[in-house]
Amino acid sequence: MGADGVEIDVHNLRGELIVIHDSNLGRTTDGSGPLRRKTLAQIRSLNAGKGEKVPLLSEVLDIVSGRALVNIELKGARTAIPALALLHKYIAAGWPPERFLVSSFRWKELAQIRGAGLRLGPLFARSARRFRPVAQRLGAWSVHVPLAHVNARLVSRIHGDGRKILVYTANLRADMDRLEAMGVDGFFTDYPDRWTQ
Repeated sequence: MGADGVEIDVHNLRGELIVIHDSNLGRTTDGSGPLRRKTLAQIRSLNAGKGEKVPLLSEVLDIVSGRALVNIELKGARTAIPALALLHKYIAAGWPPERFLVSSFRWKELAQIRGAGLRLGPLFARSARRFRPVAQRLGAWSVHVPLAHVNARLVSRIHGDGRKILVYTANLRADMDRLEAMGVDGFFTDYPDRWTQ
């Protein structure tokens, strides 16, 4: 569809990094109950839509194969260190480090991998007016803010701080156009074709 990158959500399930959005299985698979109470084999036996399995992070990276930026959102606890180890393997195999962006609402997870050669992007659930202390503490490359809380002044402040601003989630073309006019560096969408066509 012409998107520059993909955003995925990662949980650590007993040492395996799996790509799934929710911590509960009912909404995105034919399973039920908390993710943490299942084994990897149980998770892998589920249907995540049209017969697809819940993938491992390594499987997703193998499919992307360096062709696009991959924004990895750390959703669960204890995800940062194993994600860093895996991403360094891909970088050693030839992936440009700038093809990875690691984001999270869990800023303590991001802090664990600060200075490790990966781009970091703290997520803000509401206003990011006080982004600077968090961004500086993490050495953040980008600041990720919700659509409802972005404005031209915030864009200017984040750019003035030497960082990128990425906005989630813009699904209407009118919102996409408004963000472009503000000068944001990128946005997340469920419908990339609405922007690229």
